[in-house]
Amino acid sequence: MSSPIWMITTSPAIGGALGLVEGDVEVTVLVVGDQATVDALTEAGVTALVHVPTSDTVPPEALAAQVGQLVAEASPSVVVAPARGPERALLAAAATALDAPVLPAVTSLRVDEYTVSLVRGLYGGLVAATETYSGPIAVLVDGGVAPAPTGTAVPVRQVAPSPAGLTIVSTSASQQASVDLGSATRVVAVGRGLKAREDVELIEKLAAAAGAQVGCSRPLAEGQDWFAKDQYVGISGQHIAPDLYLAIGISGQLQHMAGVRGATTIVAINADEKAPVFTECDYGLVGDLYDIVPALTAALTEVG
Repeated sequence: MSSPIWMITTSPAIGGALGLVEGDVEVTVLVVGDQATVDALTEAGVTALVHVPTSDTVPPEALAAQVGQLVAEASPSVVVAPARGPERALLAAAATALDAPVLPAVTSLRVDEYTVSLVRGLYGGLVAATETYSGPIAVLVDGGVAPAPTGTAVPVRQVAPSPAGLTIVSTSASQQASVDLGSATRVVAVGRGLKAREDVELIEKLAAAAGAQVGCSRPLAEGQDWFAKDQYVGISGQHIAPDLYLAIGISGQLQHMAGVRGATTIVAINADEKAPVFTECDYGLVGDLYDIVPALTAALTEVG
């Protein structure tokens, strides 16, 4: 009997997605990627793995039709994929094969005998809606980090790839390094409280001392152009769920906080004691970031 949930991934970073599944339910993970990804997931606590290998010259998207066929043959109640580039295309193929709707921003998922129940964010995460479906559905979720190994290996089914006629003929690196905030367990983000571009170094030093990735509010990425577009957090940017989110000089408007609803702990630093972020955070420090950030960096460096 097929698992009621199939999960499509090109990366081991599916711990967050697995964490959304409630109850004792079988999950099959379809890996479109290299052997290293399979090895990293053999003890992920899932039911089984299906591996469709890729190569340096064949993009994962070239296997979309085959992924759709494999999922359709299994006929799961739910097919899940992290909201990343290749996975979006692969999930679209699977949803088409199942004639299933694609639902974003899902935060919890339960499969019963005849129905699928889920909670997902609407209006940028400002509202949580509980929904029930009787037919197959496809969902996009935050991938999170790689799951911790359980110590028990699961069976792996190898499937020979049947790619479409797509070939990678060349690659070029972006001038700005890509940042995977969705997989980060700690994020240090800064907003318009930062006065000058050269002061970004203050934030980068703090992030390095904290073992964190650097994010920002939308104006610093799209207005000031101090950060890459994939670094801004908010309703139209990155939606992340780190263990720690440190908001520095960020007022905390709803448009921004919608992107960090899933954070375990939120710490805010802001000079304005009436900033909305203080109603959203777990811990707040009122003060000048130019005083607090260097002191915090020094303290973390000393203990780390």
